[in-house]
Amino acid sequence: MTTRRRPQITSRKRPQQARSTELVAAILEAAAQVLAGEGATRFTTARVAEKAGVSVGSIYQYFPNKASILFRLQADEWMQTTRMLRNILEDANTPHLERLRTLVHAFLRSECEEAEVRGALNDAAPLYRDSPEARRARAEGDQMIDAFMMEALPHASAASRELAGDLIFTTLSTVGNSFSQTRRTKVEIKAYADAMADMFCAYLNSIQGHSPPR
Repeated sequence: MTTRRRPQITSRKRPQQARSTELVAAILEAAAQVLAGEGATRFTTARVAEKAGVSVGSIYQYFPNKASILFRLQADEWMQTTRMLRNILEDANTPHLERLRTLVHAFLRSECEEAEVRGALNDAAPLYRDSPEARRARAEGDQMIDAFMMEALPHASAASRELAGDLIFTTLSTVGNSFSQTRRTKVEIKAYADAMADMFCAYLNSIQGHSPPR
């Protein structure tokens, strides 16, 4: 019995010159458009090349196959999400519950604005979800959440903090994915985010033994 080899998902090389950097940026922009418009199952390097206005050979200079393009899009999304988490959760000048409220609003807006690409990337997730990069991204996110919960719930037990972090961020991710599958207005996004933030803040207050804010 033969073992099926997983496709190579890393890039062939990094662009060194401005022209090469612009070419890779154009390829990735075209890839995002193809992915959003046609989904992961119909995503091909030929369609990306056509959308970008370049040859397939030009794409293969940097990406060995379509899996590597999808992985790069996902890696960029991980990096953006991690940066957003860090900027909000590590803002020591802002009260904890206000940070959480800001994060909920930012996350839901991001999910809705990029719903087509995120959904298609989820469909392609089996290609890269067990990669070292995926595990590293998850670990980095978990560390930031743990640090935030330690600050927000200093008197709670470790088990309570772990449960709160898992419940809040799993709910945020799951509900955000479901909510963004329908096109939403800015008013709808704000109302939903306000309600979710109220719920999360009340939950954290209850753990701390305080009454929920009015």
